[in-house]
Amino acid sequence: MRARDRFRRTCAAVAGVLPGPLRRVVAPSLLGFGVVNGSTFAVDLLLLSLLVDGARLPLWLGVTVAYATAFALSFVLNRWLNFDPERPVGAQVGIYVAVVAVNYAGIVLGVTHALAHVGVPYQPARLAAGVCEAAFMYGAMRWIVFGRAGARTRT
Repeated sequence: MRARDRFRRTCAAVAGVLPGPLRRVVAPSLLGFGVVNGSTFAVDLLLLSLLVDGARLPLWLGVTVAYATAFALSFVLNRWLNFDPERPVGAQVGIYVAVVAVNYAGIVLGVTHALAHVGVPYQPARLAAGVCEAAFMYGAMRWIVFGRAGARTRT
């Protein structure tokens, strides 16, 4: 069995044992997104800390480099493991870049810098932005980047 099939079956199995109300609203792709993006978010935070604290880059540049690395990894892993793409990869990349640009400007930089500006350390500020980002990006990836509403909702 291929890694993709094992990943999807595991997500479906976990979704299948959730309590009734959760089972009706939590799609296996949401669980898969959580695993993939939780991992890539960890890469983002680790790289951000190395760049800002280790390399002494300005916060905006550290956020940008770490985020660009994580979003590229997220696209590849979500396309491979989690979502059934309906469009060729070239079209998806273009749409994904547009979604990421909106997310980056509005949520990643906006929330991170706003919280850092009021005195929140940059790591917790980035974590808070990550929570907002997760909700936005899941919806965008599920319904805009990798398919239309209803595509692979309960497999």
